[in-house]
Amino acid sequence: MSAATMTLQPPSRTLMFLEARAIGELGAFIGSLPLLSMTAKGDGHPVIVLPGLVTSDTSTGPLRSFLESRGYAVSGWGLGRNFGLRAGIQQAMVDLVERENDIHGRKVSLVGWSLGGLYARQLAKMLPKRVRSVITLGSPFAGSPRSTNAWRVYEAVSGKRSDHEEPSFGGNMARTPPVPTTAIFSRTDGVCAWQSCMEKPGKRAENIEVFGSHCGMGHHPAVVYAVADRLAQPEGKWKPFERSGWRSVVFPDPAR
Repeated sequence: MSAATMTLQPPSRTLMFLEARAIGELGAFIGSLPLLSMTAKGDGHPVIVLPGLVTSDTSTGPLRSFLESRGYAVSGWGLGRNFGLRAGIQQAMVDLVERENDIHGRKVSLVGWSLGGLYARQLAKMLPKRVRSVITLGSPFAGSPRSTNAWRVYEAVSGKRSDHEEPSFGGNMARTPPVPTTAIFSRTDGVCAWQSCMEKPGKRAENIEVFGSHCGMGHHPAVVYAVADRLAQPEGKWKPFERSGWRSVVFPDPAR
């Protein structure tokens, strides 16, 4: 993990307890599949979905299955549980991006949940000619690692300090990747301080806010819709997420 850029308090215990919402959000995802199936079809480009801390490709299964149904060439990271940047993990992810890019002959979109989103951002900085876009889901790239309720778990499973620098892995974590970047976050995130999950808006960088938990973000209906919407944009023709009409109810203004 990178050095802190903002000092923030981690979410409250109340919000931590409310993470149980993730179970209901999975049910809502299943129930909303008929509506989600009306999202734009994909163009077949490769998409890699990276899991969060201590989770594996199993956790991203619902999102990956849905994206496959929309026509993308989707893959997980295939490296078991995410216990941080253990020996060989960084190179394995670089190899994965390069392989998917070579196999399909097209740039790769990276979708990362929590810690997986930090990896996605750094991979895009290292391989900008191979990465098409980055979407992060509740990823605390803009704050101190200790502005989360997971830093002790990270240190326990990775064997590293949570504020340990990884200078060779893409540089400054808070720096925006040089590709279209979308940061999806929730102000009721019970694991990461929501402010640390927000991108600095720019010509090709944006934030999308949802109402939901951290642990359910990978299958929350609004998140899945937003991911599908962002991935469906034609390459080289990126535009900010449109919040007009009914979307303004589901997706609050992140700048408020």
